[in-house]
Amino acid sequence: MSEAKERTGLLSAAEKEISTVYDPHAVEAKWYQIWEERGYFHGEVEQDKPPFSIVIPPPNITGQLHLGHAMDTTMQDILIRWKRMQGFNATWIPGMDHAGIATQAKVEEYLRENEGKSRYDLGREKFIERVWEWKEEYGGRILRQLRRLGASCDWDRQRFTMDEGCSQAVREVFVDLYNKGLIYQGDYIINWCPRCSTALSDIEVEHEDTLGQLWHIKYPLAGGSGEYVVVATTRPETMLGDTAVAVNPKDARYQHLIGRTCILPLMEREIPIVADEYVDMEFGTGMVKITPAHDPNDFEVAQRHGLPAILVLDGEAKVTEAGGKYRGLDRYEAREAVVRDLKSQGLLEKIVDHQHAVGECSRCGHTVEPILSKQWFVKMKPLAEPAIAAITDGDSHFVPERFSKNYLNWMENVRDWCISRQLWWGHRVPVWYCGCGEVIVTKEDPKACPVCGSTDLRQDPDVLDTWFSSALWPFSTLGWPEKTVELEHFYPTSVLVTGFDIIYFWVARMMCMGLEFMGEVPFRDILIHGLVRDPLGRKMSKSLGNGVDPIEVIEEFGADALRLSLVIGTSPGNDTRYREEKVEAYRNFANKIWNVSRFALMNLTDFQPDGTSLGDLELSLPDRWILSRYQGIIEETTRWLDRYDLGEAARALYDFIWTELCDWYVEMIKPHLYGRAGEAAKQASQYVLWHVLEGTLRLLHPFMPFITEEVWQHLPHEGETIMLASWPKPEAAYADPEVEAKMTAVMDMVRAIRNIRSEKKVAPGKEIPVIIHAGEEGLAVLAEAQGYLTVLARVGDLDVQPMEAIKPEKAMTAVVGGVEIYLPLAGLVDIDEEIARLEKELKETGQEISRAQGKLANLGFVTKAPAEIVEKEKQKLVSLQEKEAMLQDRLKELVD
Repeated sequence: MSEAKERTGLLSAAEKEISTVYDPHAVEAKWYQIWEERGYFHGEVEQDKPPFSIVIPPPNITGQLHLGHAMDTTMQDILIRWKRMQGFNATWIPGMDHAGIATQAKVEEYLRENEGKSRYDLGREKFIERVWEWKEEYGGRILRQLRRLGASCDWDRQRFTMDEGCSQAVREVFVDLYNKGLIYQGDYIINWCPRCSTALSDIEVEHEDTLGQLWHIKYPLAGGSGEYVVVATTRPETMLGDTAVAVNPKDARYQHLIGRTCILPLMEREIPIVADEYVDMEFGTGMVKITPAHDPNDFEVAQRHGLPAILVLDGEAKVTEAGGKYRGLDRYEAREAVVRDLKSQGLLEKIVDHQHAVGECSRCGHTVEPILSKQWFVKMKPLAEPAIAAITDGDSHFVPERFSKNYLNWMENVRDWCISRQLWWGHRVPVWYCGCGEVIVTKEDPKACPVCGSTDLRQDPDVLDTWFSSALWPFSTLGWPEKTVELEHFYPTSVLVTGFDIIYFWVARMMCMGLEFMGEVPFRDILIHGLVRDPLGRKMSKSLGNGVDPIEVIEEFGADALRLSLVIGTSPGNDTRYREEKVEAYRNFANKIWNVSRFALMNLTDFQPDGTSLGDLELSLPDRWILSRYQGIIEETTRWLDRYDLGEAARALYDFIWTELCDWYVEMIKPHLYGRAGEAAKQASQYVLWHVLEGTLRLLHPFMPFITEEVWQHLPHEGETIMLASWPKPEAAYADPEVEAKMTAVMDMVRAIRNIRSEKKVAPGKEIPVIIHAGEEGLAVLAEAQGYLTVLARVGDLDVQPMEAIKPEKAMTAVVGGVEIYLPLAGLVDIDEEIARLEKELKETGQEISRAQGKLANLGFVTKAPAEIVEKEKQKLVSLQEKEAMLQDRLKELVD
């Protein structure tokens, strides 16, 4: 394995010496600018390389970075950097969403507060101009913030859902679906937000359980008999629009009333009593009022029975003219007035408390009003069928798989999607109306009516739901409807990284549109992550005041520390808690990397790996051990990344770097580096230290891109940037389980001696005598490792003897891996305390033996657990029993 390396790259002459202290701000600003200016993020189409592509979930142009974005972005960046290093033709397409409701509300608020104007004062055209101006000035802040986090997006491919190409794609899709009969206009019950003044799709409504009331109202039977029926409702104000009362045809209590009529209280309108299986016999009185214009279920009942629909609430949630004397009242004022009048006429039987779900606008939090309205809809059933098959047939996979159930449940029960919004900002519905009655649906603005030739055409005033353009994102961003080389090469995208909260809003709809217009799924894998919560497990929100600004965290601790804190301890699909002390811990980890790298560089000043290979060197035990562990960490990190378990990949690297590389290997080879073990040992450890550190930096780069680039540039290396360096591959020749077992034994011995020193408060610098009794295997290990043991455990006089040697009296004892360690007590410990310590350890060992025996006596464990796990438990029991025997012998010696 001969390697030619040089200390070149992108460092200036003034930067050749690594600074004493790690300054994340200087390092991050420097490297991001270099990466972006040199085009390292860009993925030009290279047909000879396998493609790997990600589209960013486009943040709103009104947005600014929060911890959810930071986690989502970090996960995507880890994957794209990893695949880029693996040699894939990688591109990560960034962009922004025009966010119809949110952006319009923001600009309207700005106009109101700064100019005292409304959008109506400006008019539609001028208002849209102002939104574009606002977008240019304030929009995109979040993309600038993503750069602070280290996002290696392909900025040359940046898109916007209302740019020319995406707008063309929207029209193409709308017209195509319309011509196929999959987009239609109709009068249906939609969710209406009086505050936002627009329709909402079902999934834009959040349902909150609320303690309300159930009013029981008397409806007199027609004919003047004095009889009445009692109807229970949670919304008495909508009774003004009742056109029937319904009962269940199986309800024996009301069979005699079916087909009769009753008088609608307050309105004095005669309405029929109909039978419909929709009615729940257990709810209220088992009789319900039917208000077709203000309830989706009532609307369907009305369709089945040919009932009229009377609109009694308008877009501002005020009573219409159809509401008679209540006209103009707000819905809640109308409720009070209706209830008051019912009471005065003796028509209110009772009021009871009632827990029920109330729909709220996900944007503004106001109560949504079901209302009959003419809107544009997408027929979802025909589109959902192939999207369901895509998951059940395995064309796309959810990670974790459990989220496929959520997706499939929603898709199998999908309702038609209301796509029109009563806004000005957004993709305007591409439909025009002529006075002759012709409806024109076209990709290009029509100049004249194709029927009568009139040029007096009126475009539909509504815009499309923001999610309509977002649903096309995986292919519209790659140039569709044009057949671009990017579209051919990078579609389907490789993985979508997103939160579980938009599976219905976005993932499902992208799946439908991708299959309909590209004939393929839009992404192979769907990696779902949870929420970032506060330390108490609460969702972060303005109302709780518990939000955290990631930019402030970066200012204090650095981007690498924040990135690592957002992935370690986080598993796919699960929520995580943000804790500042966790970020601080990973800032300390960055400092650890910096310090060990400085130490390495100080001891590599006379080193160049040119023309040397590992096979030429006289490798010591720690050299062979760290090389073997390095092969293991390459395999483990890659395996976790392949499974999309980024948290476990990062944790494995953290443990390897902090414990094995820094705390053990570097400490063990210091005598080598200082020349105390001869020139051959020095050269070998220099080479291995460089080889493992350089490779480990490459493994860590996707997680901590800034510090890894800075350190890597100071080491001998090949290439301009670590970003484009190759991902390490394990070399089987250097994997050595036997050496790892030896080193484990040495480390166990060192820990045992250190524990006794700590327990007895022996001064750190004081050397102590140690006696070790070992079997043949242990003696062989100690023959090779004796020098490392004395240095790491601060041992002065080490006496190694076979196991059958006479046990020393009056000594502290530790038993590890079949080796007995004795520390003479003279001047070291109190005999009585040592007896108490041994008794305590003996008791704990006995408890562990009981647990292991209980486990092995459990038939369920022995028969169902993997064979290797059962065998491991048996070996553990044998080891514990040997330890118990040794402790008993030692205790007997001290007591006697």
